[in-house]
Amino acid sequence: MIKPDNPKNENNRLETLRSLEVLDTQAEERFDRLTRMAKRMFGVPIALVSLVDANRQWFKSCIGLSASETSREISFCGHAILGSEVFIIPDTIKDERFADNPLVLNDPNIRFYAGCPLKVNGHRLGTLCIIDQAPRNFERGDIDALKDLASMVERELEAVQLATLDELTGLSNRRGFLLLAKHSLKLSIRQKFPLVLVFMDLNQFKPINDKFGHAEGDAALVTFANLMSASFRDSDIYARLGGDEFVALLSSSSIKEVEVVMDRFNKSLDAHNQQQKRGYDISFSYGIVEFNHEKQTTIEELLDEGDSLMYESKK
Repeated sequence: MIKPDNPKNENNRLETLRSLEVLDTQAEERFDRLTRMAKRMFGVPIALVSLVDANRQWFKSCIGLSASETSREISFCGHAILGSEVFIIPDTIKDERFADNPLVLNDPNIRFYAGCPLKVNGHRLGTLCIIDQAPRNFERGDIDALKDLASMVERELEAVQLATLDELTGLSNRRGFLLLAKHSLKLSIRQKFPLVLVFMDLNQFKPINDKFGHAEGDAALVTFANLMSASFRDSDIYARLGGDEFVALLSSSSIKEVEVVMDRFNKSLDAHNQQQKRGYDISFSYGIVEFNHEKQTTIEELLDEGDSLMYESKK
C-alpha cells in the first residue's frame, strides 16, 4: 500500500476547508441528493462526498457505507486530490498502490474507485466519489457525468463559503478571518511559532465617497485589496473586516520582518497613486502587534490592541 502525499498547498487547503465550517456537521439533503443521483446513475453500491482533513477523510454525504470517516493514510480520496482530473482505479487488486489496502482486503472491499476532486477557492478539498465491489471500466461519458455532478457539489460548498467572503473585494470577511485566525492562534501556541497582526484603516476614505461617489470608493477598496493580495504571502491570512478596515495575520515572522512587508506594500500603493492620478491618493494607517499568548488569549483581544495602535499611528 502506498500512502497519499500531501498537496504542496496543504496548509492553505486545510484553512480553506475549515473555514467552511462543514466538517462534523449533520447530513444535509442538498448533498445526499447528489450522492443518491451518483449511485443511481452509475449503478454502484457506494457514493460519497468525502472531505480530506489533516489526518482523516470525513464524509459529508455517505450512501451505501456505514462509516462516517476513515484514516487519510488508507484513503483513495487522499490520492485523488493530488490531481485535477477524475482519479480512476478500474481494478484495485491490479494496482500496487491499493492491492493490500485494508479498504480493499476488508469491508467495504473496494475493487473500483472513481473520484472527482472538489475545488473551492482554488483548493482541492475532497471528492465526489463512487465505489464498486467489482472491477469495471469508466468511459469518457462516465467521466463527464461525474464531473457534472461534482460541479453541483462544489456549488453547494461555495454557497457555504460565501458567508466567509467579502463580496466586494473577494477577501475573507470578518467571520472568515476569525475562523482562520483562531486556528492559527492555536497552532502558534502548540508549535511555538510567532504571529504578527497588522490592523489597517484607510485614511480620508469618507471624502473619496463624498467627492467622487460610492462607486469610486468601492474601486479604491478593491484596489487596496488587490495590492494586499500581491504584497502578502499565500500563507498569510488577510481580510476586509468591514468598511475601510483591513487586517493581516502573518505567521513565522518577526515584527521587523513584517515592517519590511508593510514598507513594500506602501511602495506599491505609492506607485499605484502616481500611475492612476484619479484625483485622490489611497493611503492608510496601521498598527502592528505580536501575539503573546500570556497577554492576549483570543484573536479579538489581538484585534483590539492592533486597532488601538493603528489609531495612535493615525493621530
